[in-house]
Amino acid sequence: MIDTGDTGWVLISSALVLMMTIPGLAFFYGGMVRGKNVLGTVLQSFIITALISIQWIVIGYTLAFGPDINGLIGSLDWIGFNQVGQTPNADYAATIPHQAFAIFQLTFAIITPALITGAFAERMKFSGFLLFTLLWATLIYDPLCHWVWGVGGWIRNTGALDFAGGTVVHISSGASALVCALVMGRRVDYGRVPIIPHNLPFTVLGASLLWVGWFGFNAGSALGANGLAASAFLATNTAAAAAALLWSLAEWVSRGKPTMLGAASGAVAGLVAVTPGSGFVGPMSAMVIGAVAGVICYAACNVKAKLGYDDSLDVVGVHFVGGVWGALATGLFASKAINPAGNDGLFFGNPGLVVTQLVAVLATIAFAGIGTLVILMIVKAIFGLRLTPEDEMLGLDLSQHSESAYEFGLGDFETSGMSVKPSGSDAGTKTRH
Repeated sequence: MIDTGDTGWVLISSALVLMMTIPGLAFFYGGMVRGKNVLGTVLQSFIITALISIQWIVIGYTLAFGPDINGLIGSLDWIGFNQVGQTPNADYAATIPHQAFAIFQLTFAIITPALITGAFAERMKFSGFLLFTLLWATLIYDPLCHWVWGVGGWIRNTGALDFAGGTVVHISSGASALVCALVMGRRVDYGRVPIIPHNLPFTVLGASLLWVGWFGFNAGSALGANGLAASAFLATNTAAAAAALLWSLAEWVSRGKPTMLGAASGAVAGLVAVTPGSGFVGPMSAMVIGAVAGVICYAACNVKAKLGYDDSLDVVGVHFVGGVWGALATGLFASKAINPAGNDGLFFGNPGLVVTQLVAVLATIAFAGIGTLVILMIVKAIFGLRLTPEDEMLGLDLSQHSESAYEFGLGDFETSGMSVKPSGSDAGTKTRH
């Protein structure tokens, strides 16, 4: 029977997770790019929301959650939301409408490819980006989602635990982001001029929306207004807080001063890391998971410069490294006392869960990484991937969309040392630097 409380919570959670992409991720990424690319970056999150909303109804949901075919993919029985109605589907959630479950899962399908955009920010053609997103969602996300969460999926059948998307969302997007950064190459002015965020308040606003929206992400994955949702809510907030503090501390020790960007990045790293275990770990375990994430993700973002790849907005350092740590940490800290439907981890007497988690992590990395490489080659052959050097210097906003976020394009000139005089009555007296 449908429970109105459970249904209400899942629908609210769906809205919270949707808010993580628009406006949360849009602000978070948009603030970190230069002013000439802010609209193009925000548009990527916005148009992904529209594109995947249609793809999910037409074919995505049935591939991800439809009746199982050999543990690998869902059948086409639910294509076009056929048989996905207002009555519950007991295989997934017995107290909410089937459509409510499908809508909730849609919001995960939206944000996952949106995360990848941070790796190739400021340099991918819009046409190539659209095709890449559609192919990646259909060929990578949907099958992987079935492996981990679909009834009959082979990773699910191994006993691997992923409460809200450590493998499905963060490791898949992080591994794919690394491939994208390597294949796309560095931005044309990378290493030659300072490339700094043009609007940190945007980024902080985005991180704050992500923090709040993540309660829908993790606590909503309980699929009911119940004690497990409360436990996941508490674990989520605790890990985010611990990671923000430890990232800031690490930055303070290594660089002499903590930064707002560091605190915001740390909070996101903690949220990423606790996601797979949020429904299986207690608050003290979540604190450890978040604290470790704050330190190792900070270190990973710093190593990027030494390795020489241009992951524009640190998707690899935060989502890949944080996601891998979180999935393995679930194998350490999971407890059936928190969730009887889960399993005990290493610290509760079951070392085998660590091995199971490791298999799921490696399978996700291999599938997402190799699949992304193939998709990039297809897109390159059809539309091309990179902007021309001239268009990249001009910026996404003008070269791809013929519009500008700011009247004088301050972000364009701050990082190149140029100045511009505004037009109008004060053109002779004011110069913007």
